[in-house]
Amino acid sequence: MDAIRSERVFCSNSAMTSDNGCVLCDVDLLRSAEVHFENELAIYASTRDPRDSADVLPGCGLVVPRAHKASPFDLTEKEWLATRELLFMAKQAWDDRLAPDGYIVGWNASPDVPHAHLHVLPRFDDEPFAMAGLRFAVKHPDNRRPDPAAPGNGRAKSLGSS
Repeated sequence: MDAIRSERVFCSNSAMTSDNGCVLCDVDLLRSAEVHFENELAIYASTRDPRDSADVLPGCGLVVPRAHKASPFDLTEKEWLATRELLFMAKQAWDDRLAPDGYIVGWNASPDVPHAHLHVLPRFDDEPFAMAGLRFAVKHPDNRRPDPAAPGNGRAKSLGSS
């Protein structure tokens, strides 16, 4: 599966557009992401909120199971394996493109967003809050890299080699 690049942007805060009202069920929207991969059971899409400034951390994305399930605890073994496959594909794409120094990977299972999805966020040593958690990575206005387009040191390439 190859990365598909596009000028369009996927935003998890965009209007609900699928038949069931769930933005994460909108396959066309997910496919419009700058970087996306998919298999039979899941889709990975890079994400960016249009309200973000250009210096927000690059490379953030989601692995979304195609089945509309509220929690990762509801996924089948095959859906877990499909999610893992796309997680590793996303990691390879961002390792090659951005050379991050680490990743935060975390599930969202919430009544507020009733479609389970896995956040994949590259992290960089030169972030002001590099050692802080998920919320600081994307939500804290002062967590801006000196040069957001600069590659990291590539320390994350050693992760997941087994």
